[in-house]
Amino acid sequence: MESSPLDAFGQDPLWIIIVKTLLVFLVLVLLTLFNIWFERRVVARMQHRIGPNVNGPFGLLQSLADGAKLMFKEDIIPKAADKVVFLLAPLIIVVPAFVTFAVIPFGPEVNLFGTITPLQLTDMPVAVLFVMAIASIGIYGIVLAGWSSGSTYSLLGGLRSSAQMISYEVSMGLSLIAVFLYAGSMSTSEIVEAQDTFWFGLILFPSFVVYVISMVGETNRAPFDLPEAEGELVGGFHTEYSGMKFAMFFLAEYINMATVSALATTLFLGGWKAPWGVEHLWAGANEGYWPLLWFFGKMFFFIFMFIWLRGTLPRLRYDQFMALGWKVLIPFSLGWVVVVAVVRAAALDGGFDRQTMMIGIGVLVACLLVFMFLPAGKEKPGSGQVREIDEGPSTFPVPPMPAAGAVRGAAAPLTFLGQGDDDRTVRTTSTPTVAEEEIR
Repeated sequence: MESSPLDAFGQDPLWIIIVKTLLVFLVLVLLTLFNIWFERRVVARMQHRIGPNVNGPFGLLQSLADGAKLMFKEDIIPKAADKVVFLLAPLIIVVPAFVTFAVIPFGPEVNLFGTITPLQLTDMPVAVLFVMAIASIGIYGIVLAGWSSGSTYSLLGGLRSSAQMISYEVSMGLSLIAVFLYAGSMSTSEIVEAQDTFWFGLILFPSFVVYVISMVGETNRAPFDLPEAEGELVGGFHTEYSGMKFAMFFLAEYINMATVSALATTLFLGGWKAPWGVEHLWAGANEGYWPLLWFFGKMFFFIFMFIWLRGTLPRLRYDQFMALGWKVLIPFSLGWVVVVAVVRAAALDGGFDRQTMMIGIGVLVACLLVFMFLPAGKEKPGSGQVREIDEGPSTFPVPPMPAAGAVRGAAAPLTFLGQGDDDRTVRTTSTPTVAEEEIR
């Protein structure tokens, strides 16, 4: 009977588990400090600025200085806030962000302080579902932060975030089903082992694209940072927070960025395994601690993509963003899962070879894309025309167009735009009242 990568877990002594837990915590904290500096430097370069370059070499200690500043800032709690929930909300967001890294594989089995152990805290047969479940708990923290603040802006930001994250978790989960079908497992270590020949990001490219779009929406990052839209909601769900509690929201955001990037690396880019060709040129590329280099290199590729999007794309309108999730990503993911399931079942039954399978997948994906992006049907004649009526409900007064030919000083009729019974635009004209004459 072949041994499974899962057999290596559950054998570590308690002190090794504690050491690995502390190492994961330390890596995530340092990674957050580095990512904040990295983002500021990259965006500054894109905008022809310098960025942080004073504190420490190349400004590397700037994030540490900012964290110390937030730690000693005055802690303000609004009078209208629910104090207990207001204080607990940042913790509810931060704790799941750390826990999700427990099942991420950083490398193979290594010698750690004289003990042979895998470079992974733990693993389980449903490890990916564990990540999705723990990550969804963070939504409660955002919703409770917005609700407990006693602020309309915060409440709207929390409601936006709950709708956004739940919607994009659906498309994210659907994009992972194809990976489970090909790997035959939901264990992260077994999924990495299943990508010895081909990365799933290539043979399941549509799933990879859907996951990348969904992970940006899931982490509330630009251009999908609508719960924190400063143009409308000041700061969104964390408007009323200050000091260290405000810093915890940022800590959770950057750890979540690292989490979804690490998950994308594990599920689609071969995890900690070396890129193609490297293992043939160097026999020890996938042994010892060298796989850490490949893992973090792939993860930083996704983090750079997050920063690139933030520096280049404008924020979407909220209805467009939700329509992208419900009307494009989710239907496409459902259709793609059916295609992968059929192809996988036929391949396992010996119906056709790999080349035929790849050609069939390409044709089906092309058909799906053509169907999704077909232009909408033509409007019925007259559906977009404006019709004139004499009476009707008035809504918002609109000044007459210059072509109306109104005589200077004369009382021109006001124009009102409203909605007719058949949802078509209605223009209503009426004679100005005495009050309107005075306004003129």
